[in-house]
Amino acid sequence: MEGLRRLRIALILSFLAVFASHCSASSSSPQELQIISAERRIDLSSHIVKVFLTLKVENIGTVTASEVVLAFPPTQVENIALVKASSVVGKRKKKTYVPLPVSPSTQPNGPNGAQLISISLKDPLNPGETLTVEVLLILTHALEPFPAEISQSDSQLVYYRDSALILSPYPVKEQATYIKTPSSKVESYTVVDPTNRVNTELKYGKYNDQAPYSYSPIIVHFENNHPFAVVEELLREVEISHWGSVQITEHYKLVHAGARHKGIFSRVEYQSRPSISGVSSFKHLLLRLPPRVHSVYYRDGIGNISTSHLRIGAKKSELEIEPRYPLFGGWKATFVIGYGLPLQDFLFESSKGVRYLNFSFGCPLADTLVEKLTIKVVLPEGSKNASAVVPFPVEQHLETSYSYLDVVGRPVVVLEKKNVVPEHNIPFQVYYNFNPIFMLAEPLMLVSVFFLFFVACLAYLHVDLSIRKS
Repeated sequence: MEGLRRLRIALILSFLAVFASHCSASSSSPQELQIISAERRIDLSSHIVKVFLTLKVENIGTVTASEVVLAFPPTQVENIALVKASSVVGKRKKKTYVPLPVSPSTQPNGPNGAQLISISLKDPLNPGETLTVEVLLILTHALEPFPAEISQSDSQLVYYRDSALILSPYPVKEQATYIKTPSSKVESYTVVDPTNRVNTELKYGKYNDQAPYSYSPIIVHFENNHPFAVVEELLREVEISHWGSVQITEHYKLVHAGARHKGIFSRVEYQSRPSISGVSSFKHLLLRLPPRVHSVYYRDGIGNISTSHLRIGAKKSELEIEPRYPLFGGWKATFVIGYGLPLQDFLFESSKGVRYLNFSFGCPLADTLVEKLTIKVVLPEGSKNASAVVPFPVEQHLETSYSYLDVVGRPVVVLEKKNVVPEHNIPFQVYYNFNPIFMLAEPLMLVSVFFLFFVACLAYLHVDLSIRKS
């Protein structure tokens, strides 16, 4: 009996060992990889922070690796607007980039609440092999104005908080971080030897042989007079008419999200000393519109605004607008922009008879953050099976709207997304089925109304309603 019991225990242990080895072979743990070299470049020239990360990864384990995991501090995760990754194949002129899927990691969070994001590899990384991965990270609200309030003649100073060491779940053999500021006016910065500063570039490193999840906090205090243009809410309505046009209407709620303006505003000083007075304010906005745009208008709550300039080109159109007053920190403006586009440039039909709209997501305002974007695509009455395909996660649902002469209403595809940056300005598609007979519905309704009105008039003229004695 004792021998049989030992045999059972041995079989169970061997089964558990085989199961554990199978699980480790199907997914890579952080200890199976190491970073041979890491280079991070942080661009602080705008209020939207861009981080370019280049990692040379080596598989030091005994099984293949199917993913590379990135780690971010919890305070930075709230500000992440976009993460894009690609693997680098070839060298120099023959170098190509293969996009890689990015998704939240299934592994537990790291120490101190570090959040993990997984990059799925196109081809598994075998033991002993290396791979170069490039990552683009877009951060919003990462710059903190300090002081929080400035007068009209003051420059705007901001804080940027990060780490001199790249937060990584893997050991890092060699790394360096480069921080680019918009100007050479840097008030102060944290020194983590070796640290060097040349003109507008601040270099941390190189640092060697860092353990996983190493972190060294730094603060950079510098001048940034770039306009902090933030659209708190943008509602874009895209109305499709099969009679030949696409009508766009955009409702903006804009705010200057930089250091708040204190004191009084002097327009005389603002106009006489433009290089000193209100250097962090802005009074011009640039919108990049599609080519062949027409019927453009720009108005606010008071009425039409004539201070705008439209330049139409073969590949793009640019609309430069000027609000009624310059915007300082904390000041807001609301306005509406509308324009028309040729239908044949954006509406297509597949071989299966399905129609689809191909339009650009995001905001046409240059270098602007949109905290909440809502896009409503209004389809013609009679459209069915409407759906949207967007290359990144968004919230979407269907509504119904009614316009003149509508009977059953028009399907509306509603797309919503928060924290939208210029890198989100890529095409999306809205697919739907449409029977061409519905194009005759409104003309027939108009003809019917006029016909009934004509019949009523004839009846009125030929009917004698007078009261006479018999």
